This record gives sequence, structure tokens and C-alpha cells, in this order.
Amino acid sequence: MARPLRIEFSGALYHVTSRGDRREVIFEDDEDHLIFLRTLAEVVGRFNWLCHAYCLMPNHYHLLVETPDGNLSKGMRHLNGVYTQATNRRHMRTGHLLQGRFKGIIVDKDRYLLELTRYVVLNPVRAGMGKKPENWQWSSYRAMTGMTPAPAWLATDGILALFAKRRTTAQQRYSEFVKQGIKSAAIWDELQQQIYLGDEKFVKRVQRKVGIQGDELSIPRAQRRAPAPTLAKIAAKHHERNDAIYAAYSTGAYSYREIAEYYGLHLATVGRVIRGQMLQCEN
Repeated sequence: MARPLRIEFSGALYHVTSRGDRREVIFEDDEDHLIFLRTLAEVVGRFNWLCHAYCLMPNHYHLLVETPDGNLSKGMRHLNGVYTQATNRRHMRTGHLLQGRFKGIIVDKDRYLLELTRYVVLNPVRAGMGKKPENWQWSSYRAMTGMTPAPAWLATDGILALFAKRRTTAQQRYSEFVKQGIKSAAIWDELQQQIYLGDEKFVKRVQRKVGIQGDELSIPRAQRRAPAPTLAKIAAKHHERNDAIYAAYSTGAYSYREIAEYYGLHLATVGRVIRGQMLQCEN
């Protein structure tokens, strides 16, 4: 399968994930976590990023970052490269620590910024690593809510200003907002082509901004996506219906509605299946 496009421009907001090679652990102890956060602080400063949220899980991490200079890939190469080198030296190992490519989803800031700040820090709760987000030390939740001092590189002011003028009130309201999300629906219903989180209007705005024609960028033919298989062919390859549904969704070629109509299901059922498969992949 061809690689998804990297779309970068000034002011873009991304939900970024990077996973351990073969899903192996990438943070072995507290010092590894601290090395990563120091490296992230360096990247935020050097590449002029805004980091709105983060969460370090045992075998992967989540970032919510904004790039005023349109330089996500450069910053991520530095972040993953420096962290890998530092921890390889520390643990006397060689080779790849992280999977070859990070996943960067470009986000409609107006609609999903706040929702993603809580989605990111709720990962440990969804994974059963704590009943409350404050139980997990390695996320931005404690700093955002005032439980610990916020590092200078974490962009807390903009988020908190959306809740109240007074900082302590804003922190309390943000905390309540996050905890309300524990039982809320997932946010990925409007994920388009596996790289855009937003509706069709948002996708078109981004494509116009960066000069994408239709669904493709002017890139070498070898890097373009092959036509997706039909839903019937996907179904024939998978014995389990849920696996087939997620495989169809993962091609980026089929909407929830198209998948639902093919299988004779409600949209909500398709959404639950896909979210369940996503959580299995994360754990």
C-alpha cells in the first residue's frame, strides 16, 4: 500500500502518534519518559511548535501539535531520531526503536481542538491503566489542570482561555470537561482518507491551501495510492465481519454510510465496530 500523503502548511494542527517497532515498549522507566519530554521541549522551541497535549503510553505516544511554520516532518524526524539514539545508548542496544513512519492526522482546529485535548489524555483510562486521567503521570493532564507546574513548552494558556478568564476556574472546568469525555463517543466519525479530521468542507479548504487536485498531490506516480478493492472483495478476504468493516474503512475509500449500506447496518453500529478495532490496535 502506498504511503499516505504528508500535508504540511503554516498553522496546521495535527494529532500525531508514533509506535514502537513491532509494538514493543518504547519507555522502559521514568528516565526514558524524562528523556523524551526533554527532547520534545527542544523540538517545540527549535521548530516553533505549539504543543497543546501529549500522552506517553508504554509502546506509543500521542501529541497534539500546531505548526506555525509548516514543519511537522522535520520536527518529528528530530524528535524520534534523538530519542532513539539517546535511549539506545542508555540501554546499550542498536536498531530501530520506533516504526518507520509516524502517523499525522490534520485536524479542523475550530471543531476538534478541545475534543482532542481530552482524547489524548484519556488514553490511559481507556487502556485500563487508571480510573482517572490524573492517575497517569506521563500526560499533559496534570500540568493543564494545575496539579503540577506546567512546563514553558506546553501551550496551556490558549486552551484554558476557552473555559474561563480566571486560570483556576478554567483549570477546574477543563478537568470536568476531560472527565465527561470518559463515556463520550469517539471523535473519529469524520476522519477522511485517513489523514483529515473534519468534514468535506474542511478537506477541500486544506486541499486548496496546499494545491492538492482532487484527492492526490502532484507526487511521483509510484507514491500514489492504488485503487481500493471493492467492498465485496474486502469482505471475501476476511472471515470476521468486524475485521472486514475495519479493513474497508482503513482503505480510506469508503465512508461510514457506504459501509453501513453494504452490510445492512446502522451508522452507529459501524462506528462502534471501527472504534473498537482502533482501540484493539492501540492496546
